Amino acid sequence: MRSKAVILFVLLSSVLLVLAGCSGSGGGDGESGDGEASADQKTIEFMHLWPEGSSKDHYEIVNKIVSQYEEKNPGVKVDLEILGNEQYKEKLKVLSSSNQLPDVGMTWAAGFMTPYVEGDLFAPLNDVLKSGLKDEFVPGTTDAYSFDGKTYGLPLELNIAPIFYNKAIFDKYGLEVPKTYAEFKNVVKTLRENDVAPIALGNKDRWTGSLWYMYLADRIGGSKTITKAINRKGSFEDPALIKAAEEIQKLVEMGAFNEGYNALSDQEAKSLFMNGQAAMYLIGSWDLPNYTTNEEVPQEFRDSVGFFNFPTVNGKGDMNSWVGGPGVGLFVAQNSDVKSEAKDFVSFFVKRWGQQAVADAGVIPATKVDTSSVDLPQMYIDVLNELNKASNITLFADVQMPPDAAQVHLDAIQALFGEEITPEKFAELQEEALAEGE
Repeated sequence: MRSKAVILFVLLSSVLLVLAGCSGSGGGDGESGDGEASADQKTIEFMHLWPEGSSKDHYEIVNKIVSQYEEKNPGVKVDLEILGNEQYKEKLKVLSSSNQLPDVGMTWAAGFMTPYVEGDLFAPLNDVLKSGLKDEFVPGTTDAYSFDGKTYGLPLELNIAPIFYNKAIFDKYGLEVPKTYAEFKNVVKTLRENDVAPIALGNKDRWTGSLWYMYLADRIGGSKTITKAINRKGSFEDPALIKAAEEIQKLVEMGAFNEGYNALSDQEAKSLFMNGQAAMYLIGSWDLPNYTTNEEVPQEFRDSVGFFNFPTVNGKGDMNSWVGGPGVGLFVAQNSDVKSEAKDFVSFFVKRWGQQAVADAGVIPATKVDTSSVDLPQMYIDVLNELNKASNITLFADVQMPPDAAQVHLDAIQALFGEEITPEKFAELQEEALAEGE
């Protein structure tokens, strides 16, 4: 283990490097406007996690909304900084250590937000909601962003995580959508026997593997079992949760996942699925644009994609119970020098996002959708229908947990998939981490 001195040196070095990079924010990828800002012009620094390469539709909608805001507010300029998911999380941590957060940024709900709220880094947004924005949201979606009656983030998306599959591959091998776990394992076996990677998984990012574990925990133990373990009203040593971990390792032994899954990023796994090199891919409904509206994805592939609910396991589980919940939301930094303008921008962004994300990208927003006014892709309608009849939506485990425990959970997930630890050790590690946070 590294000494505390070395850790401190690395952290301080990282902070200095990041701050050095931030000092020239005017030249970032999302810079808009020409020339230097006038003396009375306000600048909002906005950091988001939708790069053009991996999230083209999201990226373009952000740019469109920023342009619309600047046009309506000529005295305000919005500077964009854009990072991929994991890089974004790391930079947010570094910036928070020196209280240098961007004026507006993106956050996840619940446990992820806790240290930022407790550290007085995020500004309460109740005043923004009271200005008329509250009624725009699907009821309950802002709850996961609220602490002690104050709301610190405004969600942009509402997601569930289906298993997307390649219908052409299924048809080639005479496979049908599985309703039971036994049928699912038969699909895996048939594909593996025909040298087709059954499931695309990029578990370098680890939360992707957590999705598989969460669904098995839901079906074997019930929809509330894992949440109770996280909230300390239950335990990860519950037999159902250990059984779920055992099933993960059985899938590994069956060859259910692509080669090298623990060393691949989610983006690399996505490429395997979208290139027809893997038959199934479990991911959030935020990925719908790739299978519906993204014109850069071949139409032939988009026509071949379907999705299905995670099956029952040994007759147990409710197929209308999903892993998912509110996606990323917007925060305003508490120490922002342009807090009033930042809150105004956030309100504007949420309203425009709700309108444009549906029409332009087939994304399910956290705000209410008037489906009668939009020509929606069929898959979007199907996923929306699943959301409407969902009996339960369990928030992603690492988002529910405090950051330190979430890190342990994610590391343990990767070790479980790598068969480096037993299911019992997997449970023990998380119990220890959660107990330390009590």
